[in-house]
Amino acid sequence: MPESLTIRPATRSDVSHLVDWNAAMARETEAKSLDRAVLARGVTGVFDDPRRGFYLVAERAGVAVGCLLVTFEWSDWRCGDFWWIQSVYVVPDARRGGVFRALYAEAREQARAAGAVGLRLYVETENHRAQRTYAELGMAPCHYLMYEEALPSAQGA
Repeated sequence: MPESLTIRPATRSDVSHLVDWNAAMARETEAKSLDRAVLARGVTGVFDDPRRGFYLVAERAGVAVGCLLVTFEWSDWRCGDFWWIQSVYVVPDARRGGVFRALYAEAREQARAAGAVGLRLYVETENHRAQRTYAELGMAPCHYLMYEEALPSAQGA
């Protein structure tokens, strides 16, 4: 039986892992190579301003094996915050071992305690394994499509 997982808030000492994992996720899911200096500033920016969100880290036997980022979106329709789950990463050796489920359970519990109105995330349209996992956790596809426009940034993104 695998050792149990511990979920904890990330700290600044986790920044190097978070940067590495975000870069790995971008490569794996979108074949993108991220500018690591911009990524490091982005990760650190969460710690610099807690209104941006927070990271959770999963550990097994004292070793960090995964993370997720929670950010907030105000809903005027519901008069409350949606918590967006982003930047999910689980190290390859720990995949299919309940790491995301444990991270999600902690995020859900914290969201409920904080009075959030719901949890949201986005997923690549072809990532059927992740979609099955999210459905098994009680999430359902919504009827919105996501559009975006990248704007020039002083951050160099």
